[in-house]
Amino acid sequence: MSPRRNRPKGSESSGRSAEDDRPGRYGGWESTESWRGEEWNVRHVAGAGAQGKTYRCPGCDQLIPSGVPHVVAWPEHSGVDDRRHWHKACWNAKDRRTTRVQRSRNAPKF
Repeated sequence: MSPRRNRPKGSESSGRSAEDDRPGRYGGWESTESWRGEEWNVRHVAGAGAQGKTYRCPGCDQLIPSGVPHVVAWPEHSGVDDRRHWHKACWNAKDRRTTRVQRSRNAPKF
């Protein structure tokens, strides 16, 4: 067995763009949507493709557990580091939400 090769670190933070990912990798489909005057790539992730990590939804500030179907969205001309994982309902309601998520006094601060 040969040793693992490390990828060279480029000038960008990750060295990869979001377009380098295979479209069917996460078991969903990908589309382009316009939001806030900018084009966004939106990937719908099936529950089976969402294994191993927990994400925090920027729409509701709640956790997206592993194995739950959700949406991954990022601006069209950005890299992997700009991807955000949203609940499907939060992504669909993004225009109806306030600019700042309000938390209750007892909510944890992460």
